[in-house]
Amino acid sequence: MAKDQEPTTIKKYANRRLYNTGTSTYVTLEDLASMVKSGEDFVVYDAKSGDDITRSVLTQIIFEQENKGQNLLPITFLRQLIRFYGDSMQNLVPTYLDFSIDSLTRDSDKLRGQMANAFGPSAFTAIEETVRRNTEMFEQAMRMFLPFSGGRPEPSTQERPRTEPKAETRSEGKADGEFDTLKRQLEEMQKKIDALAGKS
Repeated sequence: MAKDQEPTTIKKYANRRLYNTGTSTYVTLEDLASMVKSGEDFVVYDAKSGDDITRSVLTQIIFEQENKGQNLLPITFLRQLIRFYGDSMQNLVPTYLDFSIDSLTRDSDKLRGQMANAFGPSAFTAIEETVRRNTEMFEQAMRMFLPFSGGRPEPSTQERPRTEPKAETRSEGKADGEFDTLKRQLEEMQKKIDALAGKS
């Protein structure tokens, strides 16, 4: 479908029937799934309220596909996804998933070629490499959007040992010594300022 073409409008009625305004016919979730696979974009509106319910309908399509035994989403992924609801990372998850799926889509031809070799080791190596590259690219992008420490996520466990041990091993005597040094430097700076003020 051309990018400048308007999405097809689908209306959902109270009886759960879906009406394709483009073809003036009633359609099923299976029909909508076929439209997605063929690249035809659409939006779904509640016929009564006019609310955009595209997200819930797409989720329902996934649910129907999973029930047919075409399991695409791993159990661990679903559990972790549920945990992210209400978590501080919730707002970041959609962006990360969009970024990852776009990259996977771009590399799909290469991965299909690898998978065609009877699921050999090279296929899984290619997938792992794609995931690793996606993660690195996303982290770089996030550093560009969150340049200040206030917006950065917490450092990983591998990064923490560089700073935490210093704080844990610092004695009170050392802290007092650093304070005295700072105080002395401020006093010397004040004397210089007073001296300059006297000359002027």
